[in-house]
Amino acid sequence: MNQDQLKQAVAKAAIDYIAPKLELDSIVGVGTGSTANYFIDYLAEIKGTFDGTVASSEASAERLKSHGIPVYDLNVVDRVLVYVDGADETDPKKMLIKGGGAALTREKIVAAVADEFVCIADGSKWVDVLGAFPLPVEVIPMARSHVARELVKLGGSPVYREGVVTDNGNIIIDVHDMQIHDPVALESQINQIVGVVTNGLFAARNADVLLLATAEGVKTHS
Repeated sequence: MNQDQLKQAVAKAAIDYIAPKLELDSIVGVGTGSTANYFIDYLAEIKGTFDGTVASSEASAERLKSHGIPVYDLNVVDRVLVYVDGADETDPKKMLIKGGGAALTREKIVAAVADEFVCIADGSKWVDVLGAFPLPVEVIPMARSHVARELVKLGGSPVYREGVVTDNGNIIIDVHDMQIHDPVALESQINQIVGVVTNGLFAARNADVLLLATAEGVKTHS
């Protein structure tokens, strides 16, 4: 199976995982990215079995709406039953790096609200130690240089992601050359830098369930 086929397989496995939990008043949180897009397309096939969704990006909201799936503002929703999203990296503890698609802040908000966070990924995203994928950090534009200097002090090599503006109107700095042995501590350290909105470590709130697509099938880590 190629990578696209693995993404499709794990997206379908996520539908099979959440479908028995859904009720007519359920709200499903939906992530952003290529694997999440496959999930959205499969979600359309069962759209009559739940109330609607909240989306972690404008792009995902538009894709959901194109399938006739209701999309709600998170502020008007009492409860998100489950949040399904991909990852750029995952370790054996289901701690993640996310934000390759620049939607990390909204993704982190929806994950924080959801009763259950289901991560869907293909086997190429599995690592023993996070950090080979550059860590995205969303930053208030005027703080770009200050934040970059502080990230250097933490041992990283920050690179401004040119031409990218988040849905929140901010910029992204990608931090290279880090081996992240304590994701919870580093997530907190970076978030405390003045000017940082949030970073792409999902460690304090990691995934509850990881569905990982491999050549041998989709494996469940819970």
